[in-house]
Amino acid sequence: MKNFKFYIKTILICLFVAVFNSIEAQNRKEVGNMILENVPEIPEEITTRIQQYQNTRSASFVDWLPNDEGILISTQFGNTSQLHTVLQAGGARNQITFFDEPVSNGSFSPSVTYNGFLFTKDIGGNEFSQIYWYDMNNRTSTMISDGESRNYGINWSNKGDRFAFTSSRRNKKDFDIYISDMKSPKSATLKVDRGGGYWIVSDWSPDDSKLIITQYLSSTKSNAFIFNIETNKLTQINDDKTEAVFLARFWDKTGKKIYATTNQGKEFNTLVQYDVDTKEITYVTDKIEWDVEEVAINKPKTKAAFTVNENGFSRLYLLDLESNTYEKVSNLPLGQISSFKFHPSQATLAVTLNTAETPGDVYSIDLTTGEHKRWTSSEVGGLDTSTFPKPELISYETYDEVDGKKRQIPAFVYKPQNTAGPYPVMISIHGGPEGQHTPNFSSFYAFLANEMGIAIIAPNVRGSSGYGKTYLKLDNGFKREDSVKDIGMLIEWIEKTPEFNKDKIAVFGGSYGGYMVLSSMYNFGDKLQCGIDIVGISNFVTFLENTEAYRRDLRRLEYGDERDPKMREYLLSISPTNHIDKITKPLFVIQGANDPRVPASESEQMVKSIRENKGEVWYMLAKDEGHGFRKKVNRDRMTEAIAMFLQTNLLNE
Repeated sequence: MKNFKFYIKTILICLFVAVFNSIEAQNRKEVGNMILENVPEIPEEITTRIQQYQNTRSASFVDWLPNDEGILISTQFGNTSQLHTVLQAGGARNQITFFDEPVSNGSFSPSVTYNGFLFTKDIGGNEFSQIYWYDMNNRTSTMISDGESRNYGINWSNKGDRFAFTSSRRNKKDFDIYISDMKSPKSATLKVDRGGGYWIVSDWSPDDSKLIITQYLSSTKSNAFIFNIETNKLTQINDDKTEAVFLARFWDKTGKKIYATTNQGKEFNTLVQYDVDTKEITYVTDKIEWDVEEVAINKPKTKAAFTVNENGFSRLYLLDLESNTYEKVSNLPLGQISSFKFHPSQATLAVTLNTAETPGDVYSIDLTTGEHKRWTSSEVGGLDTSTFPKPELISYETYDEVDGKKRQIPAFVYKPQNTAGPYPVMISIHGGPEGQHTPNFSSFYAFLANEMGIAIIAPNVRGSSGYGKTYLKLDNGFKREDSVKDIGMLIEWIEKTPEFNKDKIAVFGGSYGGYMVLSSMYNFGDKLQCGIDIVGISNFVTFLENTEAYRRDLRRLEYGDERDPKMREYLLSISPTNHIDKITKPLFVIQGANDPRVPASESEQMVKSIRENKGEVWYMLAKDEGHGFRKKVNRDRMTEAIAMFLQTNLLNE
């Protein structure tokens, strides 16, 4: 009898395992380069509705073509962004690179001897970018880096016969400065390998005998140096004892003054002038109480352009280097301005402009007449972008106080334009953590708002950049969860605001924003319907131990050093993998297999733990992507699945 019962029990166990394995097999499938687990078939209704929104594109300025022949841009017509030439404003886009991997940068040699440009490209999103030379004469590309290290920050000498760049080739961990001669560009000479951090070349002196370089250590600390190429002497510009950002930018035409941006003695990053002989620093833009971000200088070194991050929007300024006076460029739409560069021989500035209603496009500004020319007109899938949700800047009270008043957290709200509330809400949390949500063109947000009736709220919680160095440091170290509390207070604000549906709130975020999603799911799970975690950190200790070696020390400065027992205990205490029992609502985890920043193991262990706790989780893994999806076919499949997930778990349809 006992043997019979044992026999029956064994059969039942075998049947259970077989059924379970069968269910698992049904729930796991491969589509192209994508592995999907528990992700259902996307109904035609969703794919049809979203198709137009997936067929918008943007263009970004890369460089001016030699001999006034036009411009080089990056845009996407196939699966990846590639380089194109445009010979006149409004002219046709002629594709010149045809890789499976995206290409978005390029820099022409200033020398007429070398008719071509340098660009970088990685494989499958692994971020180990290699340097290539593109020859305009025969339209061919040649790799000139070692094929193994990570390379970036290409900077041409004024003569165009040499270029400096940053590379990890010495030990695959540290980022040093190298110089290559165009006579033999594959042979690079190591010039600066002193200490940790990222060493980046900003500019060559007018006689090409010196470089100004920056040693980036963290979001709150960087150093600037003058490097003498002939003597290998390295001279520091800023005060090393002061914790401040000091970024070298460019030389003036005399080679005796250097322009930099710094928050040394200031709350925001300010443009300053450094006198090489007297070592005196003169503040140039200290009356602007916002961060100076991108900076460019013209070839004669008489004028510069810079952008200011004004509450999340870009403002463009022109600077006269003779008098250090500046003025704002008027008549530009409110949005994001980036990738700008002066024409080599004309008083013209090319810019990439992106607004909530227009995707990135390239414009040129005649600095003499103020006339604007539009070089590209990117397609928007036939959509009427005037119906897209407009970013509304709001602020809400959080839990602590500043000078006796409740601290205010800025956020951007995108509401449906064609329906009335109360709206379901998706809270979109940026990464970084020292990132910032800035309003720009988003066909994804437009689809959620216009087609699904979902409002998007994107907060810039403490620790975000753009609001001063004090705000930036409010979530460092043992203060990590203070930023999570800001999300909790946003949820309370939503609950008190009648135009939003307090019973339908989701959280969405990538990278560090993915951690914020997971943390919100266990801290405020009773108030949330679901969460979407894209390449997110699930355990700070395993993340710090497994992120690529070249990133580890820099991330420890931000998150804390897991090798310190007290910090390790704290990091484990706030890691989502140690609070699985509190995550009871549906979760969608999305990951790139080649991610060097947040390894795929972070997502895998999260998915495994939730399943072991009998929780509901969808999982999407792209085998040819890294830290985010750059290929159109993968992005399309991801957005379709996200729409399905929200329809099922937020809208309950």
